[in-house]
Amino acid sequence: MDTTQTRRLPLALGIAAAVLVLDQATKFWAERTLAGRAPIPVLGEFLQLRLLYNPGAAFSIGAGSTWVFTIVAAAAVVVLIRYVAQPQPKLRVVVLSLLLGGATTHLLDRLFRAPGFARGHVVDFIDYNGWFVGNVADIALVVGAALLVLLSFKKEDATTA
Repeated sequence: MDTTQTRRLPLALGIAAAVLVLDQATKFWAERTLAGRAPIPVLGEFLQLRLLYNPGAAFSIGAGSTWVFTIVAAAAVVVLIRYVAQPQPKLRVVVLSLLLGGATTHLLDRLFRAPGFARGHVVDFIDYNGWFVGNVADIALVVGAALLVLLSFKKEDATTA
């Protein structure tokens, strides 16, 4: 591993850890503050805070198959760790780290939250005009995925800074 990549691995792990900590801290806050309350408008009805526990994926798809999402999240974390550990351009490391942080915190929710191991529900609390309710990890995942798509159009070699 060259020195450039050696410096990028701590960056990657730091970004992923920051996403995880921020997501879990905001979920902790949401559970303590929003439980049993009506939605709190932030930008009128367009953006509100309201607490939900999501057993499924986006839009609560597959709510009866929580264990499947646990397996998918675990596989995503393993694959992302492998990619982050390989030589990558710095911007790609940042993008992959956002994805790694989001996938890891969702995996932890699935493993350790109620109703039980590998069947846990994800805490969601940011309501986007009633279209869907998400959390900080979802923001990191969406931003990371969008940036990864954009980066796929750019030709870079692994040594670019």
